[in-house]
Amino acid sequence: MKAIAEHDRPREKLARLGAAALGDNELVAIVLGQGQPRAGALDLANHTLAAIGGVPGLARVGGDELQRIDGIGPARAAQLLAAVELGRRTVAQASGIRAQMTSPRVVAEFLLPQYGNRRVEQFGVLLLDTKHRVLRSTVLSVGTLDASIVHPREVFREAVAAGAAAIVLFHNHPSGDPEPSIEDTRLTERLMAAGVMMGINVVDHVILGDARYFSYREKGTL
Repeated sequence: MKAIAEHDRPREKLARLGAAALGDNELVAIVLGQGQPRAGALDLANHTLAAIGGVPGLARVGGDELQRIDGIGPARAAQLLAAVELGRRTVAQASGIRAQMTSPRVVAEFLLPQYGNRRVEQFGVLLLDTKHRVLRSTVLSVGTLDASIVHPREVFREAVAAGAAAIVLFHNHPSGDPEPSIEDTRLTERLMAAGVMMGINVVDHVILGDARYFSYREKGTL
């Protein structure tokens, strides 16, 4: 940091101009706090972003991968992961008013910041009241990079416990491609049939990719 004018250092720049004026590397440098003896925090930030594929990589990288980067130990890896998770929660909890799920696009916009860039597959349910307002979202299964196992009883146990009138099924594809597999469609049909028996409406099954989504309802197959 010694080569950078004091007023242009990330912390000073943030104080002077606000966080929106900072580049990705400058924000990461502030999260990291300090650099190494031979490289400042900004150099370490640049190296880290290059190693993980830029800011989008932050949403998918794990602590073990971060610690393989020279200069990133357990503490700095934890700082980065915590910062990303806070960002997700800020978006998800931006309003105290319960969001109403009026369309597949609204559902996707609600879920993508929280679950769209995960490095492993997660299957969950969005629990809704009679007006399709969100009660809560719950992850039921965390699978491998390409598979997740879930049983209908787990899905509807959560719905009954929350007093949900309807649910939206969701899961992410770590590949970033939200197109459904044959297994996805079979699971959707199975859970829809269970919903009819339970008297709980399965509104949709939304598959999340990288800033993209697939909705069975939107495609007219639900």
